[in-house]
Amino acid sequence: MIAIGMEGSANKVAIGIIRHPTDGSTPQVLANVRHTYNAPPGEGFLPKDTAIHHRAWVVKMVKAALQEACLSPQDVDCICFTKGPGMGAPLQSVAVAARMMSLLWRKPLVGVNHCVGHIEMGRLITGAENPVVLYVSGGNTQVIAYSNKRYRIFGETLDIAVGNCLDRFARTLRIPNDPFPGYNIEQLAKKGTQLVDLPYVVKGMDCSFSGVLAAIDALAVSLGLSGEEQAQNMDALVAQENRDLGTKVTRADLCFSLQETVYAMLVEITERAMAHVGAKQVLVVGGVGSNERLQEMMGIMARDRGGSVFATDERYCIDNGIMIAQAGMMAYKTGFRTPLKESTCTQRFRTDEVFVDWRD
Repeated sequence: MIAIGMEGSANKVAIGIIRHPTDGSTPQVLANVRHTYNAPPGEGFLPKDTAIHHRAWVVKMVKAALQEACLSPQDVDCICFTKGPGMGAPLQSVAVAARMMSLLWRKPLVGVNHCVGHIEMGRLITGAENPVVLYVSGGNTQVIAYSNKRYRIFGETLDIAVGNCLDRFARTLRIPNDPFPGYNIEQLAKKGTQLVDLPYVVKGMDCSFSGVLAAIDALAVSLGLSGEEQAQNMDALVAQENRDLGTKVTRADLCFSLQETVYAMLVEITERAMAHVGAKQVLVVGGVGSNERLQEMMGIMARDRGGSVFATDERYCIDNGIMIAQAGMMAYKTGFRTPLKESTCTQRFRTDEVFVDWRD
């Protein structure tokens, strides 16, 4: 059985094709292609511009995926697409393409929750059995565990997602968006040596990142590192702030401090969830999950508890079509279909709304 997955909830349009052997053996990834819309440094991607990008590239990506997999449309059993959550206009662009393909190819549609797609892809690639899941991306931050046919949310962000916090600080420093802002912050952070005090906001199982972002943005501006200050004022600002701090702070130090602070918050709420459910495994998914420092910190915590951490690289952490195909195929095999008249998309689609009929 073969599924094609179509993802376009943010700035990536991605197509993946997966084969599920009928003998129950391990599924095979046949194709995994994507194209990213990158805004100029200092800017984020707007829904309108991103949707134009997706409409221009989605057909090319479908053709490229079929060619990579050496398949024709007749070989595909179902067409899976991201129903939500995500940005409205980009989601609509890919959903329209999925409906078009369904009508042209006469294949059934399967609407997929983006978050569940990340979880199922992580479970497939890593082999994690029943882990606590930390889902961290540009639009979502959740601590999740499976129970009674649902992925239950134990904790989440109270305001912005951790990936959005990193992306917005990258704009402040005018760090390039290619290949993606979080990766460039990670590389800068590896050169940082000084830990600057920042707000640390954990409330029970939830956390907040807007205060951290506001504090480090203000610090970057006062240090003259943001690119927003006039050149003639920069030297005076840097000198004054470094006198206040007692040392010279660099862009790398700010990136290092931001990472250490927000990732410590994530480790804390994840450990609390592990203690609550008695889990020994942690699965980190989502675009931010490819960060090596986050994986390292989570691994230290898990080992201290006698457990282990599972994560993937950017091929499967960052938004991709394979994760939509995988989750869609698992639902398809239980008999789930999305009628054409219900093949809409939504910006708000909670992880715990999905009935996970394919798990015991």
